[in-house]
Amino acid sequence: MHNEAATAFRSIGDGWCFCGWGAPGFLGKMRGFSTSSGFLRAMGTLSVNQNKLQKRLRRQAGEAIADFNMIEEGDKVMVCLSGGKDSYTMLDILLYLQKVAPIHFDIVAVNMDQKQPGFPEHVLPAYLESIGVPYHIVEKDTYSVVKEKIPEGKTTCSLCSRLRRGTLYTFADEIGATKMALGHHRDDILETFFLNMFYGGTLKAMPPKLRADDGRNVVIRPLAYCNEADIEAYSTLKEFPIIPCNLCGSQENLQRQVVKEMLQDWERKSPGRTEIMFRALQNVVPSQLADRNLFDFASLKIDEQATPRFLNVMNL
Repeated sequence: MHNEAATAFRSIGDGWCFCGWGAPGFLGKMRGFSTSSGFLRAMGTLSVNQNKLQKRLRRQAGEAIADFNMIEEGDKVMVCLSGGKDSYTMLDILLYLQKVAPIHFDIVAVNMDQKQPGFPEHVLPAYLESIGVPYHIVEKDTYSVVKEKIPEGKTTCSLCSRLRRGTLYTFADEIGATKMALGHHRDDILETFFLNMFYGGTLKAMPPKLRADDGRNVVIRPLAYCNEADIEAYSTLKEFPIIPCNLCGSQENLQRQVVKEMLQDWERKSPGRTEIMFRALQNVVPSQLADRNLFDFASLKIDEQATPRFLNVMNL
């Protein structure tokens, strides 16, 4: 089932989807759907470039889901919705995949109300009800905890995200969610890699799929192959009701922002560098690094059975 579903998810973005599934009846229906007048009318509302953008994001998400086996038959996917462009785009794409996928999985949206002053509580419920998505609003005043614990002028991201993550992990367990979907994209993953290297002395990023330390939750990042510029353009195209984060978004000189600007500058000077760096995260060679836990350097010795590099001239 996994191999078939993986092939299917990789086939997104060609006008009809999941062409690798291998079921003639299903394929016939999808081909018929893709040329139906209703479908064409819907696609006709987008320009050529907008259509390419939508197809690219769907294809990249499908490839990430397939490569890391993110979604399986019968999964209950808890989509963590913050009100930002990334999580809205992720929900939109997953709802599309849910409709056309040859496997069944459920989606439930969850937002955490952290009790930030001025937070527009009505926006997300109204949006989710308008598109018919089941949802939960988890209310927990982490805002007061963060403001109490973090001195004025210091960045709040670390504590805020830790509190939010713990609450969402617990809630996912309560509702029986088998997967937690987060909206991190390719740029987030690279930024985290450099943050950990520059400030933490470790080579690690955000994995596209992660099991929590206690084994009770599996986190997935369907947008892992998508770039932020595409997501921002898609969010603008879809006119999602964006909710700004007043807790961390207003902070200046965040380390992450500095790293983001560095990567953007590299990309401007050398287009394509971001994609190359991301590919590097998928092509790790432990023997060419220096981590003794990943590679047994201590046992390296000359192989006495190896073919000599020189010729014995005397025996010629």
